[in-house]
Amino acid sequence: MASLATITLRKKPNKRGLFPLSIRVTKNRKSSYIYLGHYLDLKYWDENRKCVRKSHPNAVYLNNLIATKLAETSKILLKLQTNNSDITPLQIKDEIIYKDKGKSFFEIADMHLKESIANKKFSRISVERAYINHLKRYSKFKALIFQDIDEKFLKDYKTHLIIDKSLSERTVVNHFVFIRLIFNRAIRNGIVDRKFYPFGIGKIIIKFPESRKIGLTIDEILAIENLDNLSPEEEHARNVWLFSFYLAGIRIGDVLKIRWSDIYDGRLHYTMSKNSKIVSLKLPEKIQPILETYLKYKDGADDFVFPELKVSDPKNPEDIYIKIKTANKRLNRQLTNIASHAKISKKLTMHIARHSFGQIAGDTVPVQLLQKLYRHSSVTTTMMYQSSFISTETDRALENIVNF
Repeated sequence: MASLATITLRKKPNKRGLFPLSIRVTKNRKSSYIYLGHYLDLKYWDENRKCVRKSHPNAVYLNNLIATKLAETSKILLKLQTNNSDITPLQIKDEIIYKDKGKSFFEIADMHLKESIANKKFSRISVERAYINHLKRYSKFKALIFQDIDEKFLKDYKTHLIIDKSLSERTVVNHFVFIRLIFNRAIRNGIVDRKFYPFGIGKIIIKFPESRKIGLTIDEILAIENLDNLSPEEEHARNVWLFSFYLAGIRIGDVLKIRWSDIYDGRLHYTMSKNSKIVSLKLPEKIQPILETYLKYKDGADDFVFPELKVSDPKNPEDIYIKIKTANKRLNRQLTNIASHAKISKKLTMHIARHSFGQIAGDTVPVQLLQKLYRHSSVTTTMMYQSSFISTETDRALENIVNF
């Protein structure tokens, strides 16, 4: 099927209520969007003629831009279709976006960042921006070309991140994964030859170090449950943490998004933010007192159970992301106080609720059931996760060997 390029306004407005002007590239009923960097009020857009109305002060300029970009896109589409009939809309988009770019790593990285912003991938934006800024400072803000990023450069950069910036091995690996991502996009778009690729066998191998997962024991969780004389802020943090733990370690973003309408027939029904999976979990008896605590603040069936997102804009993903991130930090500060009150020396954060569930489950629950509780895509992921908490056999072997 032939590829089509049309001008359109995306459906989601920005904070000012303006809609992004973009080119839609479609093939086999799949589309990708190329943003032109301009936003319009709907009253200035002629949907039938696909152009900016004359009443807009920059109508002539914008319509000329539209015509030019559509012509460029059509020319590239024709070229790509001649060379490769199986090319995807995303590959077409990349070819159009990167065709005029130089060979600077930061140009491609910044373009990737803008794409993440346009696609509202807010959890990635701040992290990837930090990766870029670290590398910019290390390279003294010079135009870093891909050929400069060789094995020696990466080894020196790793040393810098670990020694000078005190970053962990895992964080350094994340930096390298991002560099590899940008390198692969540049290769795919003909910006750099694959012979300059610094990763792979005999070169830089990216390997994630094993991370130590530490959860709480039953006695430690009982200590948290039985604490008295907590401040209102600490009481709330305990409620949110226990709510997550009682439901197999639901992630904080999903906990705070739960509405009263998600709870019915004695079950919690929600969609995971991470992978859009639909989940239904029976509510344990221990959760009822927590729900009753917040029931008096209920403002309609569609209200949030917990207060953090009650003043958020549900139509603004960035606002929700920022409020969840802020709430997580605030809750973790209170959880640190709770750990001190309960005389727990382990680090206590919202994410530890998930680890604690895994540690207590250990090898007493069939892995297939744990897979469902964790909402993992594969049982292998569950087995790898649980391996951090299961040491029964090794403990027994060690005891047998030294007990003579």
